[in-house]
Amino acid sequence: MAHKILVLNGPNLNMLGLREPTVYGHETLADVEKMCVEVGTGHGFDVECLQTNHEGVLIDRIHAARGTVAGIVINPGAWTHTSIAIHDALIAAEVPVLEVHISNVHKREEFRHHSYVSRVAVGVLAGFGTHGYKLAIDHFGKLLK
Repeated sequence: MAHKILVLNGPNLNMLGLREPTVYGHETLADVEKMCVEVGTGHGFDVECLQTNHEGVLIDRIHAARGTVAGIVINPGAWTHTSIAIHDALIAAEVPVLEVHISNVHKREEFRHHSYVSRVAVGVLAGFGTHGYKLAIDHFGKLLK
């Protein structure tokens, strides 16, 4: 049976390809999800993708990940900098977490420099564009073998 990797995207990431393409690029969320499934399949993973603009939906899916997924790739979007609830949910899930940001958040506004998710993540990928998702899944390929 294949390991399952959960790829989670937070608020406004449904606007990829439209919103600030100079910051986030021209790829759509559908493009990113397709790439994640293809890369995951190459490592023998089942990949489930979820994007939501509702924090409770994300927290509920993180809770459900406990005991059912081998790892979580998460781009929490703006919740990175604000959500202790997502931080706590990731701890409760007890699965490895890799945090992804399309832009280099450390080159942006000061409020983007703090992450509640980083404290529970195995690693953080920021500034690699959507390629960061591929790097995260590749890392799980090494971590879980």
